[in-house]
Amino acid sequence: MPTYCYQCVNGPDLLTVSVSDGVATQIEPNFSVRGMHPADGKVCVKPYGLLQKLYNPNRILKPMKRTNPRKGRNEDPGWVEVSWQDALDLLAAKLRPLRDDYRDRHGHPRLAFTIGGAGTPLRYMQSFPALLRAWGGPVDQSLGAGGTVSCYHSEHLYGELWHRAFAVSPDTPLCNFIVSFGNNINASGGVTSVRRHADARGRGMRRIQIEPHLTVTGATASEWIPIRPKTDSAFLFAMLHVLLCETKLEALDIGFLKGRTAAPYLVGPNGFFVRDQTNGKPLVWDTRSGAAVPYDWPAAEPALDGAFPASGFERGADAESWTHREAIVRPAHQVLVGHVRAFSPEWASDICDVPAATIRRIAQQFLAEARIGATTEIDGQTLPLRPVAVMLGKAVNNGWGAYECVWARTMLQILVGGLEVPGGLLGSTSRIVAQDANRVASCEPGEDGFMSFPFLPTDREHWVSASEVRHGHSTLTPMTGSGAIAQSLGSTTLAWLRMQGRAAETWSRPDPPDVWLLYRCNPLISNAETGRLADTIASFPFQVSFAYTLDETSHFADLLLPDCTDLESLQLIRVGGTESFEQFWESEGWVLRQPVVEPRGETRCFDWIATELARRLGILPAFNQAINAGACGLPLKTEAYDFSLDPEREHGSDAIWDAMCRAASFEVTGGTACDGLDYFREHGLRSRPFSRLNWYLYPAMVSQNLRFELPYQERVARIGRQLGNRLHEQGINWWDRQLSEYEPLPHFKDLNRLWDEALERNYGVRASDYPFWVLTSRSMQFAWGGNADIQLMNEVAGNVAGHSGIQINSGRAAALGIREGDKIEVSSPVGSVTGRAILREGIRPDVVVMMGQFGHWKTPYARDFAVPSLNSLVPMNADLLDGGGSTIDATKVNVRRLAS
Repeated sequence: MPTYCYQCVNGPDLLTVSVSDGVATQIEPNFSVRGMHPADGKVCVKPYGLLQKLYNPNRILKPMKRTNPRKGRNEDPGWVEVSWQDALDLLAAKLRPLRDDYRDRHGHPRLAFTIGGAGTPLRYMQSFPALLRAWGGPVDQSLGAGGTVSCYHSEHLYGELWHRAFAVSPDTPLCNFIVSFGNNINASGGVTSVRRHADARGRGMRRIQIEPHLTVTGATASEWIPIRPKTDSAFLFAMLHVLLCETKLEALDIGFLKGRTAAPYLVGPNGFFVRDQTNGKPLVWDTRSGAAVPYDWPAAEPALDGAFPASGFERGADAESWTHREAIVRPAHQVLVGHVRAFSPEWASDICDVPAATIRRIAQQFLAEARIGATTEIDGQTLPLRPVAVMLGKAVNNGWGAYECVWARTMLQILVGGLEVPGGLLGSTSRIVAQDANRVASCEPGEDGFMSFPFLPTDREHWVSASEVRHGHSTLTPMTGSGAIAQSLGSTTLAWLRMQGRAAETWSRPDPPDVWLLYRCNPLISNAETGRLADTIASFPFQVSFAYTLDETSHFADLLLPDCTDLESLQLIRVGGTESFEQFWESEGWVLRQPVVEPRGETRCFDWIATELARRLGILPAFNQAINAGACGLPLKTEAYDFSLDPEREHGSDAIWDAMCRAASFEVTGGTACDGLDYFREHGLRSRPFSRLNWYLYPAMVSQNLRFELPYQERVARIGRQLGNRLHEQGINWWDRQLSEYEPLPHFKDLNRLWDEALERNYGVRASDYPFWVLTSRSMQFAWGGNADIQLMNEVAGNVAGHSGIQINSGRAAALGIREGDKIEVSSPVGSVTGRAILREGIRPDVVVMMGQFGHWKTPYARDFAVPSLNSLVPMNADLLDGGGSTIDATKVNVRRLAS
């Protein structure tokens, strides 16, 4: 039986399940999609654990209700089994009063909902999103399970602004040279990434892996460079210095810089673009006429360097404006050169602990491998070929310093013309700008020749001054936009800090939500300062966990509703196109996940749960209308077809997804077929060709004469100033540190010093007492934390270095008297953990590493691993939040050997 696995963002993996006498017996790749799927239908290690997940003896198979009103780690919840009718009656009784007043006394939603895994649970929630849409009021999604800590946050925000890239990948089939700063793609990118990169290495692609400890990706690289933690921006700035200050301008992609970027835009004395007095367009210096003209002036030949007298005006924040008459101005490219002049490889060497000659060599190799001037043909169209890419790991583009790294990485691509062209750096999907299957469709004209972007307003008239949800994203972080994913991009750390009364001193401490729903997440493992967080969660009045087994967070729940696992329910989702890391297909369509066996015990699917709740809440018609309007993925009624459901009736899963299948068939075939559920049950998916031209944004930008919003972030700087004005008008000064990040050209920050000062200021310790960085590393086997209790995953992980304890450099361990297998303690100012020492050479002496998210004390099987998690060591502190509200899952620690 064909189905899919979507346990992480690199899905779906297409697979088949063998069933004998009603028992699922075997998982295999779906080889029928060979030639269409980027990995030819292969699946990663996680899907093979689905059989053990299905038949796990520790599964919750009936609804359960807490009887002990006291909540705490050492409290017995006193679970008792209840019927589904009683469980849903109880939940509906809690929800019904909330509909009379959706917001509490602070203006926050009284209903909150948290999911994990970067939104992947939505691929298992069937029509439950339609219930939330039919709810009629706001739902707080700010109480996150690790978002803005364990994601690629700055890449999400700035990648979408610059090139519609919520996530990025090299054009791996054509790329020849990758410079990777900790991007652990062999563990984080799923089976498709492993396949594509193995194929690329086979044809000669080289990868330079720059990271403090040797990951499974570094082990397959051409070269490993052990950089000092949190100094990646210095290395990147030095590479920019080599290309801009040690290389002739003619060696760069001048045509790309002049025509596809803001490099020629003239920057005025006050730091904003100089604009035409008549139409307000940014000016460039035309070398042919010797005059300043609007950037889109026909036949202009813009200058990239020099200083020129120009007349016009600068538009600043709010009502600020400066008029100039023949003021001396410079192209943004010239300003950029001056900005990076001080960042030489020699300067960076002392910071990064990497020889200057190595930095300079890699920068020069990057330029040489870019093959500026080369072209290739894609589906009949000639495009630039720039087979180089710079990739960043999770901890590099999250938290302080991430803006610098993401900007510098993208600038390196810009200088060689390697952004959104064959061989170069590509965005894979858009989430902030548009929830569209085709990313290219979101490439729409905005102001000043750039693409449009849905910044939240920061002007006095439209700025949202009140915190609408508990982290206040609409007030504090304008780059999150206002779309479906906006709350997930706000500072979930700030939400928890506010709940604990530890942040936002001029904002009131929020009340807990009246009802908190959780699905496929475990915040008490995936967040920081887990001990304190447990006390916070214990104060919530009513928590509902859609639960697979008992775990640390569900231990605090009031109601447990048993979850159908991956192989027990029905859902249709989009597949193909471009999506997440390395998921670049030459087809697109829809794939079905189907129940291969009957649900075990009294587990129920979300369609049934949502329908029952909709009926009890009196919103069944609105629920069905939400499904008809597209809450399950496609509208069921358009001008071309009508497969809509009767709004007044209850509908089972088969009816809902049969209608969805018909709409999907109609879309994929252009209306020539409208096959329903039976077709997808047999074939698994339906697809159509997807042109490789749609992998690249460049053709759409050329056709609309649009530019990448680089190098100079004028809009970001203006928005930051306006945001500062609004906050200060409200007496809010505690966000000033974060406002400093809104600058047109980012400045280097000494993150080691920043971290040391934050620890000393907030915890009264001496930074010198914490000489190590503790870092984490992605585990493909345990990624996303939803399968820690699967024995097969643990067995496989035992063959991969680092899973059984705490990794430390062999030489440093010897100096501390630590031997292989010794019990050691790792301490930070907020906690300590113990584990067995794993001695390695491939790790810097100032680093220790803990794999994945462990430290379980409730989850069956996983609680017996005796493997610690760094999350209980990481401070949850407002000083460590960057301008976007994100931080990192790392900190400074001390290490000592414990007596046997």
